[in-house]
Amino acid sequence: MRGDTLSVGERLAIKRVAMPELDPAQRSSNFKEVNLGLAEEQAVREAQRCLQCKSTPCIDGCPVQIDIPGFIGAIAERHFAKAVEILQRDNALPAVCGRVCPQEVQCESRCVLGRKDNPVAIGYLERFVADWALRHDLRLNSLTLPGSSGKNVAVIGCGPAGLTAAAELAVKGHSVKIFEALHDTGGVLRYGIPEFRLPKDIIDSEVSRLLNLGVEIECNVVVGKTITLGTLRDEFDAVFIGNGAGLPVMLGIPGENLKGVYSANEYLTRVNLMGAGQTPDCATPILRGRNVAVIGGGNTAMDCVRVARRLGAERAMLVYRRTESEMPARVEEVKHAKEEGIELLVLAAPLEVVGDDNGWTMGLTCQKMELGEPDASGRRRPIPITGETFYLEADVVINALGTQANPLLTATEPELSLNKWKNITADENGATSLPRVFAGGDIVRGGATVILAMGDGKKAAAAIHSMLNSE
Repeated sequence: MRGDTLSVGERLAIKRVAMPELDPAQRSSNFKEVNLGLAEEQAVREAQRCLQCKSTPCIDGCPVQIDIPGFIGAIAERHFAKAVEILQRDNALPAVCGRVCPQEVQCESRCVLGRKDNPVAIGYLERFVADWALRHDLRLNSLTLPGSSGKNVAVIGCGPAGLTAAAELAVKGHSVKIFEALHDTGGVLRYGIPEFRLPKDIIDSEVSRLLNLGVEIECNVVVGKTITLGTLRDEFDAVFIGNGAGLPVMLGIPGENLKGVYSANEYLTRVNLMGAGQTPDCATPILRGRNVAVIGGGNTAMDCVRVARRLGAERAMLVYRRTESEMPARVEEVKHAKEEGIELLVLAAPLEVVGDDNGWTMGLTCQKMELGEPDASGRRRPIPITGETFYLEADVVINALGTQANPLLTATEPELSLNKWKNITADENGATSLPRVFAGGDIVRGGATVILAMGDGKKAAAAIHSMLNSE
């Protein structure tokens, strides 16, 4: 049945599709992707649920302003190549976003169907289109590119903000070069997100499309050490800073320097970027741990505890000071974690990491908490219960409380305005206090989502293009 022949009643009668998944017993011991993607018939049927609202509230909820009704309508009509064209027009990383973006609190939260039923599965459909494009080799270089503008732009950081800014500028005819501190591309997409959520070949495919646009990428360049921002300002017509926020927020409790205590950044980087623990001959060491405690309740904490499980932890535990309903992690990630045998120890806050005489981690002393009135975040504030503590046996403890700006770059530029958290200050278009220098993503926001960083990169690219054109 054609999508455009369905009545509103027929659309409303269609139930939301369920994402096919690997069996929990199978996936909890390997790094294969958990979500398997929709089959063609599933995607078409789900797309037929869309009411094609003229007010397009879903677009208002998307940080990169994808024409969501447009690409979903094309799926419903089985015009998959058209859906690819519409999606890639506004999103440089659709295969990534379809996997890791929190659509449930963005585009899907605005879906009219969600008022009385389940919203359209926009994220699942985005992934379907992106994967279809990869299978059929439909790439951004199929676009008709303008002639060279004669202008060049430096992009610092090869994460979601930098990749998006680079793509947007390249399709407008500007010469773009990305400088990446690590030895491989993708930034947090590669080092921060495990293979079972975002396979590395997906990142490689998305990056290759940028290379086909003429974007140049140079790895192993630490701006602030191997080259300065001042040098880039002299050599390029504009600079975009999207180097993220990679400095861990410390626990601030006794014992956090014991052997066996990791920051989430170090733990995930060793595993995701360097392959630690996944192959017998890997040269990168990692402590597997029999009992692993991860402190935090966000997506990064979920990634850490699920990785620990896959590395053989008999008890993989999440220690969180509020309850499950207050966890900032995606509902899907919490569901997957629980299915894989992860223990959620809620209303608990760490007091001390306990070690043995040789400096090795033995366990974690925790404070029992209760919830009080809402705080500035809108969530109920955790309050210690006087005299109520408990001991948790753990030979590996992972701190996943969050990240802050790395000062390597900013410390060398005293005229670059920073806020009290040492993040770069930028206006709504990404312009900083330095002429011709723009910034976006976590280096401006602090730790945030992939799609918000992409939105920043897109806005900054538009502002840079406007500035270069005016000259």
